[in-house]
Amino acid sequence: MNQTIVLEFLLLGLTDDPALQPLIFSLFLSMYLVTILGNLLIILAISFDSHLHTPMYFFLSNLSLNDICLSTSIIPKMLVNILRQNQTITYTGCLTQTGFVLVFVYMENFLLAVMAYDRYVAICHPLMYTIIMKPSLCFCLVLVSQLISTADTLLHTLMLLRLSFCTDLQIPHFFCELVLKLACSDTLINNILVHFLFTILGASSVSAIIFSYTQIVCCLLRIPSTGKKYKAFSTCGSHLLVVSLFYGTGFGVYIRSILMDSPGSSAVASVMYTVVPQMLNPFIYSLRNRDMKEALRKIINRRKIF
Repeated sequence: MNQTIVLEFLLLGLTDDPALQPLIFSLFLSMYLVTILGNLLIILAISFDSHLHTPMYFFLSNLSLNDICLSTSIIPKMLVNILRQNQTITYTGCLTQTGFVLVFVYMENFLLAVMAYDRYVAICHPLMYTIIMKPSLCFCLVLVSQLISTADTLLHTLMLLRLSFCTDLQIPHFFCELVLKLACSDTLINNILVHFLFTILGASSVSAIIFSYTQIVCCLLRIPSTGKKYKAFSTCGSHLLVVSLFYGTGFGVYIRSILMDSPGSSAVASVMYTVVPQMLNPFIYSLRNRDMKEALRKIINRRKIF
């Protein structure tokens, strides 16, 4: 078997057409800047406005921070490679990138479930909301989510370290998502572990979200006033859009990877859950949320004064 000591991989990106590289660079740079600016504004608005110091916005600020980290673990390296016309990434860099992407993807998965639980308590148990959703519980939910995400990632990374790689080290992707496919040694255990943990952790979060919204709908059906129903459910609209965007694209890529072995199309599809949701989340929450729009307006007016 043709094996070697791996020093670096080649990230082939979204296309091998040199004429399209400037367009891809401009597009992803714009998306990255919008992602960073939008999510930073969300974090600043929540930090400076005391009216937003509630569990819902605490989780939202963590989601925004996570979106910044996820985008930063992927896009800058891609932009540097295009700018330098150098497709290489070191072996250590590839495993590190894979680890960070896994941590932040799983963290987003858990945060969306925690945010659904927060809406469930707020709508179904409004009188008990401040008692149940104490700051200590909110902090623990985020901390546990981070610990599970990190533990899962460490397990995957350790399993990758036991593999040997062949001389064909080209990854038809814009980040190291498909590095497992380049291994020469047996990857059966790795693949079982990846699919098992993805299914368990993904299904647990989705189940929590479905349970929360089932309870919310049942609770709203018992409210006689249509106006009160709309007001209560309007706080869930942004979250439902983000959930649909993240899980819809994520599961689409996951199912596609099982049914079809097309790395090129998989790279394009991966943009839809690692780049696009993180860019759109600030717009979804700010445009549909009156309190958030008011907080952002205060920040902008404060900047004008200075």
